[in-house]
Amino acid sequence: MYKLIDLPFRENELEPVISAETIALHHGKHLATYVNNLNNLLPGSGFEEKPLEEIVASATGGIFNNAGQILNHNLYFEQLQAPSEDNNPVGKLAAAIDEQFGSFETFKEKFTAAAVTLFGSGWAWLASDNDGKLQILQMPNADNPVTKGLKPLMTMDVWEHAYYVDYRNRRPDHIAAMWKILNWQVIEQRYRL
Repeated sequence: MYKLIDLPFRENELEPVISAETIALHHGKHLATYVNNLNNLLPGSGFEEKPLEEIVASATGGIFNNAGQILNHNLYFEQLQAPSEDNNPVGKLAAAIDEQFGSFETFKEKFTAAAVTLFGSGWAWLASDNDGKLQILQMPNADNPVTKGLKPLMTMDVWEHAYYVDYRNRRPDHIAAMWKILNWQVIEQRYRL
């Protein structure tokens, strides 16, 4: 049985970027529902003992949707920290971003455009292939880079439940603020694995 992950921060620690109310709803209601749904769908599916990444890479329908949302949200919440104005990538990931995008600022512009222009609900991702080459992806609904054989490194959730309480319909403002709360140490560790 899958369990709701513990947050690596207090519910109010991401304010003013994300309110405690949004975290309580997003983690405690939305993600909890995906966990409960997946646990109800798993018996007899053949996926009972599989890791989330394997389920997402090969399942379809309700199992894929709920497993994908759990994996996506776990990666999302685990990469967040208290706001910081001077928040930049570190280590090998920083070097790869500079090499492949020219600068962190150029990368931010391209990633922001992907997050803001994704039609409907979904996720913007920074992912890497087995050689460490980086890609920015727009993925709808519950999709994840593992479905393309890529490693998910960093994500921004553009489902309305991620920002509507705090930003209403202002997705660009939400995405602009998200850069202050990314934990680049966590993202760097994902890149190194």
